[in-house]
Amino acid sequence: MRRPGWGHLREGLLAAVALVLLTASMASARMVSVSGAKVNVRSGPGTRYSLVCELGDGYPLKVIGTKGKWLKVTDFENDKGWVLSRVVGRVPHVVVKVKRAVIRSGSGTHYRVVGRADYGVVFRTVENRGGWVKVKHESGLIGWIDRRLLWGW
Repeated sequence: MRRPGWGHLREGLLAAVALVLLTASMASARMVSVSGAKVNVRSGPGTRYSLVCELGDGYPLKVIGTKGKWLKVTDFENDKGWVLSRVVGRVPHVVVKVKRAVIRSGSGTHYRVVGRADYGVVFRTVENRGGWVKVKHESGLIGWIDRRLLWGW
């Protein structure tokens, strides 16, 4: 019986390290949403970095990294920046990623149209069903949008 050499040990160790890095990367790629009327997005992880933009309540973001209390995030347009972890939450929100989305009374194209939403409009996610998302707008409008037209949860 042949005893494994250092080459086999090294290959196993490299595979284990790759798995840990992949798992850590996937764990940090989670969705959050802005919790506040005006949240600053900065170019780096600290208040000394320049202001990139301000985002409003509910705006969905994907966390792609962390540094201390700061989260590196990206949005539906693939813009990146840093926000403090205390200014975001886990309430699911989505944003319209197409020019115009139709909002329906039920989860399918045979339901009546109850509204329309333009590119960049943010909704709170209420429910997911069969490729459709039940959403609620801050105006009170509730309806269903085809999942392919949205970005976020």
